[in-house]
Amino acid sequence: MIALTAAEIAEAVAGRLRGVENPDQLRLTHADTDSRSMRAAALFIAKPGETTDGHRFIDQALAAGAELVLAERETDTPSGQPHPAVIVDDAVVAMGRLAAEIVTRIRAHSVTTVIGITGSAGKTTTKDLLAALLRPEGQTVAPQGSYNGEVGVPLTVFGAELDTRYLIIEMGADAPGNIRELCEMVRPDIGAVLMVGTAHAGKFGGAEKIAATKGELAELASQQVILNADDAQVAAMADRAAAPISWISSGPSTPGSYAVIAHQMRLDALGRPELTMIFEGRDAEGRSAYPVTSGLIGAHHVTNLLAAAAVAWRAGAAPADIAERLNGLGPSSRWRMERTDRADGVTVINDAYNANPESMREALRTLAILTRGESTGGQRRSVAVLGPMLELGDDSAWRHHQVGETVVRLNIDLTLVVGDEAYPLYRGAIAEGSWGSEVHWVSSLEEAEDWLSTALQPGDVVLFKSSNSAGLRLLGDKMATDERN
Repeated sequence: MIALTAAEIAEAVAGRLRGVENPDQLRLTHADTDSRSMRAAALFIAKPGETTDGHRFIDQALAAGAELVLAERETDTPSGQPHPAVIVDDAVVAMGRLAAEIVTRIRAHSVTTVIGITGSAGKTTTKDLLAALLRPEGQTVAPQGSYNGEVGVPLTVFGAELDTRYLIIEMGADAPGNIRELCEMVRPDIGAVLMVGTAHAGKFGGAEKIAATKGELAELASQQVILNADDAQVAAMADRAAAPISWISSGPSTPGSYAVIAHQMRLDALGRPELTMIFEGRDAEGRSAYPVTSGLIGAHHVTNLLAAAAVAWRAGAAPADIAERLNGLGPSSRWRMERTDRADGVTVINDAYNANPESMREALRTLAILTRGESTGGQRRSVAVLGPMLELGDDSAWRHHQVGETVVRLNIDLTLVVGDEAYPLYRGAIAEGSWGSEVHWVSSLEEAEDWLSTALQPGDVVLFKSSNSAGLRLLGDKMATDERN
């Protein structure tokens, strides 16, 4: 974090200083909500959470090196002395205010490009790809994991310094207006919208409101808007964009001018996209097309590849360098089409970090291609282990039912459905015509593990897919190392 005094922090967050001697001289260079990450000159943010309250860990944070606390109430040491603190009404709101002040100071010091990325799926992968593309161009800060909300975005900003050239912000939303609030916090120069799906539809009240919320980034990016022409709801955001638009597409045509398109895309034997990436215009050597073989698995990652390439290009990277850096670049985050080939011949694909109907269908299509595609050199048995997709609201049952239909239509050989909330998926497969020997349902992870221990055979390709809290990612990890000869 850029160096700020206690007095400057208090002013930025509209807070009240308590127990701080010489606030104009106390300088802070690190800020976090985790007391375990404290060090000298750190600001500990005592944020109340769903399961615990950061105020309980103030003493531990100070003992670990923190020198100032951002808190919602006055607290004291065991001896009765006031903790050195900035007192605010809402710690999360204060985090946003502090992040906005940091962005303002960084912009005043150097040329910094702030990039916002949003979409119902693919944000984290695109962010990781983009960070790898831009780091050779200059000092780049990107979120850890999936930091993308009202807490995660400020934590990302706190990692920036005065010499930060690229600040990448992943923008998630749980309700209308969330993206606008994040944009007002960081003021993105470039905004990329990947796709609109049904993730969190229950919280939003429908896909239309999701599209309206994601489009807030198109409205508020000040220099360039990257839109996915292959998604009708994203393409419709063109009318809302205030900045010039660059299109990406993996289809045969693109409305208006485009930034990057994918040509002649196929999946190789490992399920990795191979494509020719075509950039608008030509480089100094007269070329505009570059072959790319991704290290990611699944055709659905093509949108993420194109978006990262388009943003990097508009941010100043050369097309030839972008293509070279994308070649072989795989996932940097866990449980996203993560492939493990066991010695006994079983291949595990763990994509259970998150799930919605769109990503579920894409993962199943990839499984079908991997086991029956011409590039595989032979047929392997496809096994899908599917858990619940959460936060779908009133549409949950029939959305699960539709995925069950997809399983049958893709001719997945063996499907195991896990958990009560996913039971409609099992019923959907049965209704579509699956025989009982092809689809099974169990209520718990323990039952799923027992079933898989006897059902898997050498040569199987097994996909694990569910929402994060369902825990299938952990079962996938166990199966990736549980080799049976």
